[in-house]
Amino acid sequence: MGSGVSSETRSPGAGLIYSAGVTDGEIDVELVAASLRASSGDLETFVEALAHKLEAALPGRVLVERKSTGFLSKEKRVVRMECRLGDVRYVLSVRDGLEARRAKEVRGVVLKSDVLSFDAWLDAFAHDLADEAQTSEQAQLALQQLLLG
Repeated sequence: MGSGVSSETRSPGAGLIYSAGVTDGEIDVELVAASLRASSGDLETFVEALAHKLEAALPGRVLVERKSTGFLSKEKRVVRMECRLGDVRYVLSVRDGLEARRAKEVRGVVLKSDVLSFDAWLDAFAHDLADEAQTSEQAQLALQQLLLG
């Protein structure tokens, strides 16, 4: 296989094919984080798109709270998104500005919760998603959707 980025690599176990982001069977976390950052120019649109992609790719592991944009309006915007990856819960809240939070949870009890900068949140989320993608077909799909759109 060599040491470069493969143009078409089968991930171990699940048989999914990645066009980018996989080097010698290992997921390039930096590429995942860079891909997320590149999409984050308009934070409101980014959170909407991320919530939509993760809801589709990780059903049952993503909770999205949406609120109407105005009185009697049918348009709704994401105000909070929560994604569980293993024993870590990632939360983005856009109610009063952006708040990015990472919480460590054991059996439903939050042991530690940290407010992170948006960039630190993206890096941690990309790392944990890449780790989980090594063993979870659902996480591999989520990663593929984030990398390839």
